[in-house]
Amino acid sequence: MNLDDIYREEILEHNQSPRNYGHLEHPTESAGLLNPTCGDQIKLELIIKEGRIEDICFSGQGCSISMASASMLTEAIKGKTVDEALTLVSNFKAFLAGGTSNVPLGDLEALHGVSQFPSRVKCATLAHNVLEKAIAEYKPEQ
Repeated sequence: MNLDDIYREEILEHNQSPRNYGHLEHPTESAGLLNPTCGDQIKLELIIKEGRIEDICFSGQGCSISMASASMLTEAIKGKTVDEALTLVSNFKAFLAGGTSNVPLGDLEALHGVSQFPSRVKCATLAHNVLEKAIAEYKPEQ
């Protein structure tokens, strides 16, 4: 497999027309991370109500893999519960490590070729790591 094989149509399309890119007016949670090895940066803003991700946006800059992965992730988890989102993240990471997923990954499956390039796995999982960070800081309404 060569590097061109990982740039599938879905990845290029999500990079050129990212879904949920921008900012939310009043996010209940936000978090960001920088990949110091390549300079990719992703920030997520979420509106979580009653344990459900009602809305999510991302911003930042990076390679097509990190930007497409963030776009795909936001589409996959919007409307899901926090627990469902965390399950998707752990399954996606296992999938990239050569395992299988117990949940449908949707467009995220297009990133499977990245698993052959360890330095690119960090790009593909950056937004997922940001999501885990944001959810770790989430305090359910009392």
